[in-house]
Amino acid sequence: MAFDQPLPKSLSPSRLSDFQTCPRRYQHGSIERLPQPASYASAKGRFIHYVFEHLFSLEGDQRTIDRAREYLTPAIDEILTDDVRRDIGFDEAMLAKLLVESDAILLRYFEMEDPTTVTSEGVELRLGVDVNGAPLYGILDRLDRDPDGSLTIVDYKTGALPNRNYDSKTFANTELYAALCEAKLGERPSTIRLMYVAHGQSIERSVTDVVVKARASAAASAWTKINRYYEDGDFPATPSSNACRFCAFKELCRSQGVPVPAR
Repeated sequence: MAFDQPLPKSLSPSRLSDFQTCPRRYQHGSIERLPQPASYASAKGRFIHYVFEHLFSLEGDQRTIDRAREYLTPAIDEILTDDVRRDIGFDEAMLAKLLVESDAILLRYFEMEDPTTVTSEGVELRLGVDVNGAPLYGILDRLDRDPDGSLTIVDYKTGALPNRNYDSKTFANTELYAALCEAKLGERPSTIRLMYVAHGQSIERSVTDVVVKARASAAASAWTKINRYYEDGDFPATPSSNACRFCAFKELCRSQGVPVPAR
């Protein structure tokens, strides 16, 4: 079939992950733009990111926990839109839970690092650049300048700590951010830090030339396939237990005859 919608002009790390997990998921989410309902977890993640973004818009000496808490109230209106509230079944009890959990995350975060000492080159930094023929685009939570002059990509995580056996997948998106930084800024970050703020723990990985080139090459290869599938009018479905478990489109796929696993 031919698509009525245009092909997206860029490829983000998250959309690349969708495509690599299942091309049909990319079709539904990025080309057809079918709605993907919010969840409590995704709403809380955006809520916390809002607070951190505004905290780091302040001068260093103003980044206190009391100032951070001031952003919880405006985040309610900014993040909890009518659509989100409908999707997650929002009520006063859920708001109370969200505020308690968010405050606990802030307390853990301030135990992880002192934000008054952080020197950042960008917060919610938007980077778009062609890498190996692929128009990549990403938004970095933070890009820090360390005391030794090197750059560190910082990514906040509000979910569960990863199984350390899956480090390669855990760092995949941020390693592509490193390729973006190198291509756009002319400087490769030396370190990636994933801050699991709900658990008060960080994990880090050094950025290597081999990995950056591999991520950029994989993105370019995916973009070539995306263009080919778009011209063909069909993105193949690759169902599996892991791919389908949390996919917003699995019922649609079932209705189209895709053998979606029961679990």
